Amino acid sequence: MTLQRLALPFCLLLIPFVAYSQQAAIQNPQAVALAARAMAALSGPTPINDMTLTGTATRTAGSDIESGTVVLKALAGSYSRMDLSLSNSARQEVRNLSSLSVPQGYWTAPDGSPQPFSLHNCMTDAAWFAPQLSVLSQLSNPSLVASYIGQEIRAGATVQHLHFAFQSPSPDPTGFFQGLSAEELYLDATTFLPVAITFNAHPDSDASVNIPIEIDFSAYQSVNGVLVPFQIQKLINNGLVLDLTINSAKINQGLTAADFS
Repeated sequence: MTLQRLALPFCLLLIPFVAYSQQAAIQNPQAVALAARAMAALSGPTPINDMTLTGTATRTAGSDIESGTVVLKALAGSYSRMDLSLSNSARQEVRNLSSLSVPQGYWTAPDGSPQPFSLHNCMTDAAWFAPQLSVLSQLSNPSLVASYIGQEIRAGATVQHLHFAFQSPSPDPTGFFQGLSAEELYLDATTFLPVAITFNAHPDSDASVNIPIEIDFSAYQSVNGVLVPFQIQKLINNGLVLDLTINSAKINQGLTAADFS
């Protein structure tokens, strides 16, 4: 086992996930302004505490393609839950916080037994399907690093590319720990709505190996004045693994941490 893999759990358990560092991180003013415009476009003046999405899902694993239903729940503060009920299987993924405010989570194996996520796979957005509860909601966090990469063309459309990460709680000269929380966010250059988030997952046994993850958002619809993406796609290594079509969305229904235990 490498020193990096040994040091990671120890360092992250020293302080709560949301604290990270006593020194304020560098936030590029243009990145912060664009992120604020994105939040305004998504939610207007409505504070978002929780969100529940229901719809249909198609899951692809190699040549195996299954369809069924999905329920997605998210709560401010790094809580999320996905319940997939497919033609030949079911899967649940939960992200929450430990009693020490350390991010954690689990997924269910085919026999229904819970399998813990590795700590290094709990450093990016828990609510990857809910832009309002993504890293965009962390602008006031003094440990958030926000960078403006520039205007780009993505999938034929003009986007604004932002980079986010959290400072490490300990000296990190190589940027290894900060990289575990790194996310690339792409905003439509006209509407400022998020069109994609990308980040890296890792094998459970090796945080130094990157597995590219991409979340694509489209078909936004207004739900009580809040814009919600009704089409969400998840890609792993550039291959589509989840295609979600949302049928209904509920905002601020009073979800609590107990719903994600």
